[in-house]
Amino acid sequence: MTDIFDKIISGEIPSYKVYEDDDVLAFLDLSQATPGHTLVIPKKHVQDIYSYDDDLSAKVLSKLPVIARAVKASNPKIIGINILSNNGAAAGQSVPHSHWHIIPRYQDDGLDLPGAVDHSDEYSPSKYEAVAKSIREQF
Repeated sequence: MTDIFDKIISGEIPSYKVYEDDDVLAFLDLSQATPGHTLVIPKKHVQDIYSYDDDLSAKVLSKLPVIARAVKASNPKIIGINILSNNGAAAGQSVPHSHWHIIPRYQDDGLDLPGAVDHSDEYSPSKYEAVAKSIREQF
């Protein structure tokens, strides 16, 4: 499957690259939710986080802090950074190629990412334990 990110990797579509090595490419997101909004992608085509093996995880995820530090250092007005990855259409993934957003945050930037939803009042120790047990059983 070829998607827009594969075309960026191959050079078929231009991009504003900020980092590149043999396994990872980082470039500015054209949407620029805030100035410096950067996408980090594996050059190997994988659809989402579920497709990562240990090797790919090490190659891609180890670069997130390196690239985040560079983004933060690029502008003294950056006071924080959101790092997120949407996996699956229900989670808002719009390109079927794994990617991580590094979104710089500025004072009064107006960006309203979804806040934490608190359903803790619907849970009891037994409900928490049942959910935790279900996840533990998958390893």
